[in-house]
Amino acid sequence: MSDRTLYLATRGSALALAQTNLVLDQCRAAFPEFRFEVKVIKTTGDKLQTASLADAHLPKGLFTKELENALLEGQADLAVHSLKDLPTELPNGLNLGAVSARADVRDVLIYRDAAFLAAEPKHEWAGTSERSMAPKRGFSPGTNVSQLPEGATIATSSTRRSAQLLERRPDFKIVLIRGNVGTRLNKLAAQGEVDAIVLAAAGLERLRFQIDARGALRGENIPNGLLAVPLSPAEMLPCVGQAALGIEIRANDSVAQQICERLNDKPTMQCVRAERAFLRGMGGGCQIPVGAYAQIQQGRLRMQVVSFLGDRPRRAEGEGTVEQAEELGARLAGEVRK
Repeated sequence: MSDRTLYLATRGSALALAQTNLVLDQCRAAFPEFRFEVKVIKTTGDKLQTASLADAHLPKGLFTKELENALLEGQADLAVHSLKDLPTELPNGLNLGAVSARADVRDVLIYRDAAFLAAEPKHEWAGTSERSMAPKRGFSPGTNVSQLPEGATIATSSTRRSAQLLERRPDFKIVLIRGNVGTRLNKLAAQGEVDAIVLAAAGLERLRFQIDARGALRGENIPNGLLAVPLSPAEMLPCVGQAALGIEIRANDSVAQQICERLNDKPTMQCVRAERAFLRGMGGGCQIPVGAYAQIQQGRLRMQVVSFLGDRPRRAEGEGTVEQAEELGARLAGEVRK
């Protein structure tokens, strides 16, 4: 075994740790001669739990800057990110060394189960605040975006999700929700002011949550009585890099580069290169209301994009060779900017 211990920097949320442990297992299996350890670092985004991610004054790299500083200062050797959080412009001296194979790219609509609420015991609340709470509404299994009642309240922190929901249902009320996955699920279960939330399928999967045959959301510490419906990319185009993990390293670290060469999933890397080039062409910023999804089909790279930055939604799609990934992303950015 080498004397060197390699540190994987990560945020401390349950999802971030689950994702980093996936990478940790891969590292240990592929390189048994090295020691690997996880180093938890709190980011600016973790500290700003009440801030809206749509605020233009928030700093770039909200969930990545402190991890990148740890790399630059030699306190960590690899930083594991949800790729959707990683800015398109990286600090000097750092590279995107590898990306994981993509998980389920879809978003998921989650709401309360009407049958569960009907069977739930009724309580007489003594506190004024509880009496003033809105009654909780539930819905049938399989209820989709178009079937939610008029004026339904949907909670999300994503400008991309908000824009696509309002495009389909201008009557919706969109409200901010922050916190980790467990916190958001508990808020939905407890607060009648919110009818539904939208989360990433990949995050649910990595936390080992499942949607059963009836549509119920199951998993450890999940509140009872929640239903879930996946939304296809045609219903809601994912964000750039959604469902992939990014591993960031120092550009001059040959050992980290060797590790990333083994861990990198080349098809996913080709797809996200196109998506990140599109985002770069739109001005960068992980919180801007744009979506992009690239896939390799029959040896060709095909991509769909949407932008809500102007006075109306603008969409484009195109294809090219996998070697033309960045050119494709830049070209589609140019088309929707016109």
